[in-house]
Amino acid sequence: MYAVIESCGKQYKVAEGDVVFFEKLDVEEGKKVTFDKVILVSEEGKVQVGSPYVKGIKVEGKVISHGKAKKIIVFKMKAKKNYRRKQGHRQPYTKVEITSIKTTAKKAEAKKATEKVEA
Repeated sequence: MYAVIESCGKQYKVAEGDVVFFEKLDVEEGKKVTFDKVILVSEEGKVQVGSPYVKGIKVEGKVISHGKAKKIIVFKMKAKKNYRRKQGHRQPYTKVEITSIKTTAKKAEAKKATEKVEA
């Protein structure tokens, strides 16, 4: 089972147990984070595509750490004008482990199973 979620203006393909690097999220380390903007879900060969999002699906994860990526060099130059600017940049990120992909179908199946056991 996997899902495509939208976060920070980008789309990510995630599955349970994946470790994903998102752009900096405002969540403390060790806390849970929930992504409810799910664009696509594939479960046992069945694919659900939202317009724009699939309703009733949530992806949960746990924030592992915050950090900065490797430095990139931004260099601007104009020929023959003695204009040169060198600048470095390190993009901040949040490392998240995906713990579960929750669907309403699982909840409905669980209710049916408990009703059958009780009856």
